[in-house]
Amino acid sequence: MPVGSPFHARTSALCESLSWRDWAGYFAVSTYEVHHDREYSAIRNAAALIDVSPLFKYRVTGGDAVRLVDRITTRDARKMAVGQVAYTHWCDGEGKVIDDGTVSRLAEDAFRWTAAEPSLRWIRENSFGLAVTVEDITDTTAAVALQGPTSRAILAEVAEGDVAGLKYFRVMRSKIAGIPVDISRTGYTGDLGYEVWVDAGRAEALWDALMEAGRPYDITPTGLLALDVARIEAGLILADVDYVGAKKALIPSQKYSPFEIGLGRLVNLDKEPHIGQAALRREAKAGSPRRLVGLDVDWNDVERLYEEAGLAPQLPATASRVSVPVFRDGMQVGKATSSTWSPTLKKMVALATVTRDVAREGTKLQMELTVDHQRRQAGVTVVRLPFFDPPRKRA
Repeated sequence: MPVGSPFHARTSALCESLSWRDWAGYFAVSTYEVHHDREYSAIRNAAALIDVSPLFKYRVTGGDAVRLVDRITTRDARKMAVGQVAYTHWCDGEGKVIDDGTVSRLAEDAFRWTAAEPSLRWIRENSFGLAVTVEDITDTTAAVALQGPTSRAILAEVAEGDVAGLKYFRVMRSKIAGIPVDISRTGYTGDLGYEVWVDAGRAEALWDALMEAGRPYDITPTGLLALDVARIEAGLILADVDYVGAKKALIPSQKYSPFEIGLGRLVNLDKEPHIGQAALRREAKAGSPRRLVGLDVDWNDVERLYEEAGLAPQLPATASRVSVPVFRDGMQVGKATSSTWSPTLKKMVALATVTRDVAREGTKLQMELTVDHQRRQAGVTVVRLPFFDPPRKRA
């Protein structure tokens, strides 16, 4: 049975919908209100406060800490400066992605590592022979994401230090209402945003301080349904939805390389050896058989399908995590794994994995769409990811 996160006393009091889900063994709010519209609007137009404590969190310390991070991930950890955050992934020996997450360099010999799936055993197994300690700090460290255009103004008022000057994918030590915290300019919304890391015992006080400072800026507690829409707009993948981790895959086709899920830019083939490097070098030379792409759904085609069924067109109430086939001229060429109506872009979009011969931008394909319990096909166009990428995210 799930347990409450360190913020649960605050989030449960605000969850009017009583809509919860299990996230890594913790209760997580799906939506605070009956519908997630206002929460999504806060992400894009004000400030959203999201409990992300269920992320698995590890602390890596010791003289060989950088060697361990470099050995496991595809990024060049030796080039990371103190205060830098790297979005990365780690692969098995065949170059297939096990999981993805962030690694923050907090000191010369200290890193904080986040993951969507339990990774403690994998990290420790690969630390053999190194002077390093790997601790699971998932339960002792709470985290909250403050995302949206007014997030910087809120933190500038309540946090010590030059938060306004914090660069994209950087982390700094600070205090909020006297509470020691780490603030990273990171998030899962594709917008201006931050994540605040705090000792679990001070979580409620941190929540109260952020809510109080954020009132003039329309701060809004936000659940996972709104976050799901935002991350699809931002072209951000989700484990067990857009790809299956290599440790959980049952058959070879369920395993994905970084190049196949849009993370090829994060693979450094020339650094010191890391797990899966030889296989990734071969794939980089030969090319990947499939690729992650964005799909723009032809809404006129959707309207036509509903009209033929005698129905008015219907917008999906929530983002979909159900994969559906993608076709070209009647032949399946891939699958759409995440889709949503984008309130900001005013169109329906999807993340999809397709064969490389149809991955070129502008390619016309068809995506399965169920209308009145019948499987139909709506036209889609391959587009570049992300769908939404505002300048304020990095400015």
